[in-house]
Amino acid sequence: MDYIKFLGTGGARIVVSKQIRASGGIWLSFKGTDIYLDPGPGALVKCISSRPSLDPTKLEGIILSHRHLDHSADVNVMIEAMTEGGFRKKGVLFAPEDALSSDPVVFKYVRSYLEDIQILKEGKSYNVGNISFSTPLRHIHGDVETYGFNFKLSSYTLSFITDTRFFPQLTECYKGDILIINVVRLKESNFDHLCINDAKRIIRDVHPKVAILTHFGMTILRAKPWKVAEQIQDELGVRVIAARDGMKFDLEKMDNEQ
Repeated sequence: MDYIKFLGTGGARIVVSKQIRASGGIWLSFKGTDIYLDPGPGALVKCISSRPSLDPTKLEGIILSHRHLDHSADVNVMIEAMTEGGFRKKGVLFAPEDALSSDPVVFKYVRSYLEDIQILKEGKSYNVGNISFSTPLRHIHGDVETYGFNFKLSSYTLSFITDTRFFPQLTECYKGDILIINVVRLKESNFDHLCINDAKRIIRDVHPKVAILTHFGMTILRAKPWKVAEQIQDELGVRVIAARDGMKFDLEKMDNEQ
C-alpha cells in the first residue's frame, strides 16, 4: 500500500513543547520505498506506537527540510533505528548544508552509519529507491536554509510546502496533484510562516486535487483546523483536509482517479 502517515501535525514552539499536537513528522511509503520527512520530537516513539506500528529498519531515507528542532530533533535516533544501531550500514540522509556544518543537528558519529549523505540545494533533483523528488527553491524562513519538495509518484505529483513566509514563486513551483502545506498561523504575522490566507491563495492558484493542511500553531488549533479546512473547501471548491495525528492518506486512490 502506498500512503502518507502523519506522525505529528503540530508546529510552533508552544504546541510542540507542550505536545498539544504531536511533532513526529511524516512517513511516506511508495512502491516499496519508505522515507521519513522531518523527524521532529517524538518521531521514534510515534513510529513504534503507531497502529499498525512502523518499522524504522524499513526506511531507505530520511529528509530534513531544515534544521529547526520541531523538524529535526529525532533525526539522530531515527538514523540509529534505521541502521539497527549502526550495525547495518544503510540509508540516505538528505539535508541542507547548515544542518550538517557548524552547530550541526546531525551528530558526526551517526553519519558513518549511513550509505550516503546528500546536500539539499535549490533546483536539484534526488532519488532514493523508487522515490524521486526535487527541491525547486529555497524558502524564506529566518536565517536557516529551508526547502520544500516535489515528489514524482507514478502519474501524479505530491508537493510539500514546508515552513516559509509567503512569496509568489511558491505557487509557481509547487503544482502537485496532492499539496501538503505547513500552516502555522491563523492570521498574518511578522513570523516567517504561512497563515490561512496564504494557504488559500496557494490552493486557489494551484488548484490541486486535494490539499492537506498540517503543522498547526495555537491560533489555528483554537479555531479548530477541521472547520477552517471545511471553510476553505466550500470557498474554493477544492478538497481540503486538516491533517490529524496518526492520519493515513491512501495514495493508491490517486492512481485510480487518474
